[in-house]
Amino acid sequence: MAEPARARPKPTPETQHYWDGAKTGELRLQRCDDCSHVYFPPRPFCSKCASRNVSVFKASGKGFLYSYVINHRPAAPGFTPPYAIAVVELDEGPRLMSNIIDCEQTPEALELDMKLEVAFQKVDDTLTLPVFRPAKG
Repeated sequence: MAEPARARPKPTPETQHYWDGAKTGELRLQRCDDCSHVYFPPRPFCSKCASRNVSVFKASGKGFLYSYVINHRPAAPGFTPPYAIAVVELDEGPRLMSNIIDCEQTPEALELDMKLEVAFQKVDDTLTLPVFRPAKG
């Protein structure tokens, strides 16, 4: 019997730019054109001042490990434990949840504040996921 597939995000008109960017190897965020606040997750208005005057831009893809938990239970289809569920704080300010790759999934290897960079995992022709790995250099 085949292992159940990983749950898939469902793009909406508000998040489509994010998923389109991931497919092309870009991490896209939104910035308020009125107060300059950068935010995530995507939405049609600024989370700080509620302005609808917002734009999408390509983020640097750099950040640091803000927090994480290592899941050891085989509860989530499409994941092989142990794996880190991480909160990454981007250099632009927002935090987002992701997974860490190219690194042992242990407390010794996953150091808080370690520098990370975005990578992209192609799931299939319609879905690419942003994940993070330890920054080089």
